[in-house]
Amino acid sequence: MNYMILPFKRYFDFSGRSRRMEYWMFTLLNMVVIAVLVFLTFALTGEARDDSITSADGSLSPFALATSGVGILIPVWFLIAVIPGIAVAVRRFHDRGMSGWWYLGFVVISFIPLLGFLGSIAFIVFMVLPGDPGSNRFGPNPKDPSNVEVFA
Repeated sequence: MNYMILPFKRYFDFSGRSRRMEYWMFTLLNMVVIAVLVFLTFALTGEARDDSITSADGSLSPFALATSGVGILIPVWFLIAVIPGIAVAVRRFHDRGMSGWWYLGFVVISFIPLLGFLGSIAFIVFMVLPGDPGSNRFGPNPKDPSNVEVFA
């Protein structure tokens, strides 16, 4: 549980290193929160099919769903979690001994159709690979048990 909320404790901290566990637990937390919010949005607005959230053919409009009732919490969660998500990804690149600017490169590549797909796979591979053993230019190894600053 500590690893899930650690990126929120290190909100604007783009320096240092982060373990794979921290990145993937934060990703899991985001997926669970979004799934719960989407479920609540459809569950609570599915019964209330009024004219404000239905399109001309009577179906629920995705934009209206996202901005009505509980659905507004989805973009709010995104705004809360986007900075820690970027920061933990940058720290993961630091753990591999790479510059955090690689993250920006993957974001730019993601806008190119075929390269975006391949870039997403490469990004996942980088996030799965283990970090550098010992210290590197970005700081001490976060897996080192003598490092008391891991949860600080």
